[in-house]
Amino acid sequence: MKKRILFVDDEPNVLQGLQRMLRPLRDEWDMTFVNSGSEALACLSQTPFDVIVSDMRMPGMDGAQLLTEVMHRHPEVIRIVLSGQANREIVLKAVGPTHQYLAKPCDPESLKALVNQTSALRDLLTDATLKGLVTSMKSLPSLPSLFLEIVDVLKAPDVSIQQVARIIAKDVGMTAKVLQLVNSSFFGLRRRVDDLPRAISLLGFDTIKSLVLSLHVFSQCKQDALHTYALHTLWDHSFAAGACARLIARLEKQAPPVIDAAMTAGMLHDCGKLVLATNLPELYGQALTLAQNQNLPVWEAERITFGATHAEVGAYLLGIWGLPNTTVEALAFHHCPAHSSGKTLSPLTAVHIANALVQEQQAAAVKSSLAAVDFDYLTTLGLADRLPLWREQCIAFLQEGGNQ
Repeated sequence: MKKRILFVDDEPNVLQGLQRMLRPLRDEWDMTFVNSGSEALACLSQTPFDVIVSDMRMPGMDGAQLLTEVMHRHPEVIRIVLSGQANREIVLKAVGPTHQYLAKPCDPESLKALVNQTSALRDLLTDATLKGLVTSMKSLPSLPSLFLEIVDVLKAPDVSIQQVARIIAKDVGMTAKVLQLVNSSFFGLRRRVDDLPRAISLLGFDTIKSLVLSLHVFSQCKQDALHTYALHTLWDHSFAAGACARLIARLEKQAPPVIDAAMTAGMLHDCGKLVLATNLPELYGQALTLAQNQNLPVWEAERITFGATHAEVGAYLLGIWGLPNTTVEALAFHHCPAHSSGKTLSPLTAVHIANALVQEQQAAAVKSSLAAVDFDYLTTLGLADRLPLWREQCIAFLQEGGNQ
């Protein structure tokens, strides 16, 4: 089935140029071109589209306003900015309602690759309601204590970027949003960034401050959700899993980019739980009860309840946000790594093992079935004999307090 793509730009010459440039894709895409936000909304009300690609600076309704409306009215649509505006303030204005940002001029292959990638991720979720929920999310909520801490720190006159980075590195939601922004083509980077310290350095203090204090891109979890579902344990587990994934990658003498990617993917691997528990708390409570009563892994209970697991939900969200494929793969397959196409040690491998080993150590406090290590997968990779060393080193690391 052809993908339906809606292009919006107030410049007729730009639209004509897009039509000429994208003509070779007519057999793959069903494309509509309009020159205003109001026309775009009218089209969306009459015809379902998979993706909308909008310019930013337009008279009347600009790109950020249009995509905000689309987010509310048609949450299932992937929202992409294609703009020649290099103004950082304008780009940041679109951070909330935009999944990804492309800079003009954009060659057809880059646009095709982005649209195909985001569209392929939609197959991870089959339930239309769940897909719409995830696509409509502007951010992942942060732990209240960390949210308040970064707000207070950013208001201080003598704060350093290092202080800010240490807070963000402890929070799932802030980490994901920073990586989404830095991986947009606005920054013109030649490769995807999954190293959080580098991402924060590239964004800079002023941008981080704007995201938090002016644009209110970050938000905090509601206290009732935290208490009802013990979501505060998610941050402890995520931070520990990220640190252990990095330790495993180091033990295997991986290259620095792989080590950094393992740390980031480990930190974010359970972000899908955050999506489900904060947006569908009653259903998620049912899934947790099912897991406990039938002694099921939580992810299996999630599939019974939602038709999808937190792994797929998290991978879908971060995939359409444009995070690196290594991170998305690690999220999608961290419970079933053999389903991935990779056959060598990767961030996915490190996260799969780290998740299981951290759960072993947290078992006394978390009454649920443990994540199982896939020994067949490790055997296929020729790494099964490394598991005792990984377990020994991770246990020692965690017992020492998990300091990096």
